[in-house]
Amino acid sequence: MVPDWVRRVLRGPRSESVPALVGTAAAVIGLIDIAAGVFPRFRHSRMHSLAEVLPGATGPFAAALSLSAGVLLLLLAHGLKRHKRRAWRAAVILLPVGAVSQFVYRHSYIGVLLSLALLALLLRHRGQFAALPDPRSRWKALANFVVMGAGSIGLGLVIVSAHPKRVIGSPSLTDRLEHVLFGLFGFEGPVDYAGRVSWTVGYSLGALGLLTAVTTIYLAFRPEHPAAQLTEDDEARLRELLAKHGGRDSLGHFALRRDKGVVFSPSGKAAVCYRVVSGVMLASGDPIGDVEAWPGAIERFMDEAKAHSWTPAVMGCSETGGEVWTRETGLDALELGDEAVVDVADFSLTGRAMRNVRQMVKRIERNGYETRVRRARDLSDVELEQIRRAAADWRGTDTERGFSMALGRIGDAADGDAVIATAHKKDEGDEDSPYGDVKAIIHFVPWGTDGMSLELMRRDRSADPGMNELLIVAALQASPALKIERVSLNFAMFRSALARGEKIGAGPVLRVWRGLLVFLSRWFQIESLYKFNAKFRPRWEPRFVVFRNTRDLPRIGFAAMQAEGFVNLALPRPFPRRGKAGRPRPCAHIVATPEREVRAA
Repeated sequence: MVPDWVRRVLRGPRSESVPALVGTAAAVIGLIDIAAGVFPRFRHSRMHSLAEVLPGATGPFAAALSLSAGVLLLLLAHGLKRHKRRAWRAAVILLPVGAVSQFVYRHSYIGVLLSLALLALLLRHRGQFAALPDPRSRWKALANFVVMGAGSIGLGLVIVSAHPKRVIGSPSLTDRLEHVLFGLFGFEGPVDYAGRVSWTVGYSLGALGLLTAVTTIYLAFRPEHPAAQLTEDDEARLRELLAKHGGRDSLGHFALRRDKGVVFSPSGKAAVCYRVVSGVMLASGDPIGDVEAWPGAIERFMDEAKAHSWTPAVMGCSETGGEVWTRETGLDALELGDEAVVDVADFSLTGRAMRNVRQMVKRIERNGYETRVRRARDLSDVELEQIRRAAADWRGTDTERGFSMALGRIGDAADGDAVIATAHKKDEGDEDSPYGDVKAIIHFVPWGTDGMSLELMRRDRSADPGMNELLIVAALQASPALKIERVSLNFAMFRSALARGEKIGAGPVLRVWRGLLVFLSRWFQIESLYKFNAKFRPRWEPRFVVFRNTRDLPRIGFAAMQAEGFVNLALPRPFPRRGKAGRPRPCAHIVATPEREVRAA
């Protein structure tokens, strides 16, 4: 019986579905080839009648060739689905080799026709496979060696154990593992088989080892495509745009993170900053610059995503930004949460609603703490160094976190307008401390000329609870002297669901959704961050995620978690980068969250 995908290949699919079809076909063939090479019973089943005519099951080394071809096709399948040019080139080479092998060794005309049919499909629609390579580095080679090596050992154990009736004696698991390791390097191991099974197992293990070595060597010596970084010229152009239009979006200054790429509109009056994570082209906030020029920058962004076959997405844009993105691109938008914005003129510690914050601040002040709120340019070099060290050492996690609302640096000469609030208390031993008498830090970045946006909160774990509340109140009270009229605090995900779900009369669906969010707050601080923001009686500004279709949301969410630092798939560095003083470089915390000490506060 001919599978559905074969029928679709023979009758000719629509051009737009070719990459997905070919990728699926490659994956199916790869799995069947691997099964044919691993399991002896499979070669005598009805399914093997189809597998015998697929590329890879040829000649006296059928099992080894099946494994090799199967693994290669599985590796190529995802790239073909993503329209990758290099995957297309590899498939165009692999399919004719399979067709020739089928004809020379088996005289299988059906196998030749299937190989040539897929080859013809690839050649006919070669324009569909034009996506450029993703950002990559030499670490991909090490990652491939680890993943392929582990997969080869696991698959090798299955191969060694797949012939129980032909095994001589009763080899232990250690013997089988040793046989696999020797076989991957092309040597005989301690396990013996009756008949020609020993040759089949040996060639199969050797093929896996060779495949691991070849792919690792290829990845190690292929040209690098480093991730996009802001150049000095890009940063200068962005600062010019922010000087003219930076007051429109509180996240504008975070576009100056130097680990982001940028695309400018043809006129140069607008720009979109982004980072590519796991094949997702992730922008954050609204485009920078003149609203009239946004469509040009958005078009460039979408062209770049299409050229590399990246999934476009925007995290945390405003309502205006979401309207422009959806209108210009046909993408969809979903409310993600709310940003807490405090109008300085309306802020006061008086009243019953502010009682808890007022009492906490007074208690801490009675304990001997004092606060200082200054522009970064007004701090001495010694003070800035103490703050940088404290921010790095008090981070609380080994992972550097932050993307949407994090700048990733403190006290840079170019960020002189940033505001730093610090809490101080004289204790014994402060003279020998690298932080002096600093006990807590809050860092704000500029939001136009009359606002600031919270970027980072850190405190000494030995300091009294409530340091974050103390410094936010101090910053709000000092804002008039700094000519600041509005302050953006943290971003609270799913705030409206949490707020409505706890009210009387909330429906069962809303209550279940709120319960799930409360449960997830154990790891992601969803509820605690919302309640922390609500203490300061802010106004809530909705923020949105923009995406292409609903099935992309899980992938976008996972990429966002990687960008923000909640999920880290990178291999550990053997020699971590160090700052000038030999200490870790200061970095931002995810969306300026108050970390877990907020719970105690």
